Amino acid sequence: MVMKQCTLYRGPLLATVALFCCLLFFSCKNYLDVPPQGLVTEEAIADDPQAAINLVNGAYNALWLGDAFGPADVHSLNFVILTEVASDNADKGSSPPDYEPAAEIDNFTLTPGNSIVNNIWRGYYRAIARVNQAIDRIPLSPLDETRKNQLMAEVLFLRGYFYFNLVRFFGGVPLITRVPAPSEANNPEFQTRASRDSVYDFIISDLQFAVEHLPNKGETAVGRATRGAAASLLAKVHMYLGNWQQVYDLTNMVINGETGTYDLHPNYFELWRESGENNIESIFEVQTGENNQCNNAIQLYVVSQGPRAGGAFGWQDLGFGFNSPSEDLVNAYEPNDPRREATIIFIDQDGTVLWDGFRIPSKDSVENFRYNYKAYHSRTQESNCGNTDFLPKNLRLMRFAEVLLMHAEAANELGFPSEALTSLNRVRARARGNNENVLPDITTTDPVQLREAIWHERRVELAMEHDRFFDIVRQGRAAELLQAQGKNFVAGKNEVFPIPAEQIQLSGGLLTQNPNY
Repeated sequence: MVMKQCTLYRGPLLATVALFCCLLFFSCKNYLDVPPQGLVTEEAIADDPQAAINLVNGAYNALWLGDAFGPADVHSLNFVILTEVASDNADKGSSPPDYEPAAEIDNFTLTPGNSIVNNIWRGYYRAIARVNQAIDRIPLSPLDETRKNQLMAEVLFLRGYFYFNLVRFFGGVPLITRVPAPSEANNPEFQTRASRDSVYDFIISDLQFAVEHLPNKGETAVGRATRGAAASLLAKVHMYLGNWQQVYDLTNMVINGETGTYDLHPNYFELWRESGENNIESIFEVQTGENNQCNNAIQLYVVSQGPRAGGAFGWQDLGFGFNSPSEDLVNAYEPNDPRREATIIFIDQDGTVLWDGFRIPSKDSVENFRYNYKAYHSRTQESNCGNTDFLPKNLRLMRFAEVLLMHAEAANELGFPSEALTSLNRVRARARGNNENVLPDITTTDPVQLREAIWHERRVELAMEHDRFFDIVRQGRAAELLQAQGKNFVAGKNEVFPIPAEQIQLSGGLLTQNPNY
């Protein structure tokens, strides 16, 4: 068995798990209720410099918090379904009757009672609770002010990321900006939705602090937030708001090396393998697999998307078969684009052999004919703890290629087509490698045509990386594209998901529903 190198933001946490945050009021199913994991007293923080660091480590671990089928989820199967299955990139997959809530999202027949949206809501608010506990206690630490500011910047980066996903999933949401006291169980502050604009303002404030106080790449441990990660995420936030000058300036910071050294990794295929973790292209990844221990991974992320035989064809399942790449995605690639084969596992009549030598016998031996290659983790050539529910695959949340494509889009919108083409074609050049006969440079300077070319490149470069649904919503194309796939997408409704009915009930009606649900 291959032993994975220890990731660097967790070690002390395993011995001090009792330092996680606790908010213990409301029903056990309410999003403000966090399972009891111990409290960090003011005295403990003041006396032990390590205590604040451990709280920050607990906030990082929230990136793989939860169970795909349990009470909360941040990046597991429910996240996959809301980001890719909801889009034109993927179909639900698996067997037709398996996991009806996913089919409801795939077809846009979901209601506020859908369990997936409830699991995501609870997961993200539990993650935010961990962050807020750290924010509350860091100022009490005996660490010097520079170190405390860095720790604060790390958790504000995480909180900005969590709220960015929440606002993209649901629109305006409650802004929980501090640790509530038990006596505040009925405080409307924590049960009332802020406006979408207010949530975005809050995210920008958190990320701006992170940009100003985080170290550059190479100046901190691998896996921790950096100035480059904060600038990239802040650029992405501004992209969703159409603030193109800010997108342009922030991406230039990263491209020009002001936040550390980034570049495109030469081998697109290797990006998704263990050997490609935390390479020069990596902006921010969810770190997994410390000391090859179970549970230090996103539960079911890999296995939920693996090739599925359904137990009936005489070979060992590699997974549940969810998130099957769509025919529309297959057709989106230009002829002989190598990224197509790096992104999609194709099963033809004679089967296929995966990169690690595992052979899937034939098309008749699987329930679906296409699977997500980027989510594949080898049982034989990459590390694991023997529990396939916890295969330790790092989740790539941001890459330098996306920074280049954001820069290209901003440059085009601002009237700098030559700069847009430089960044766009840099991504295409890496993809084609040494084959000059594929993926020719884009040359158009017409802003509409160039915008469409950039949007196309985002799709094929970032396919199955959990941004497609959000992308087509921000581009104003979701209804057109999803209705063309036969989905029941309703404009003015399905751009966001419903506020979970259970949470509205537990709030006493203070939480309001999104339009038309």
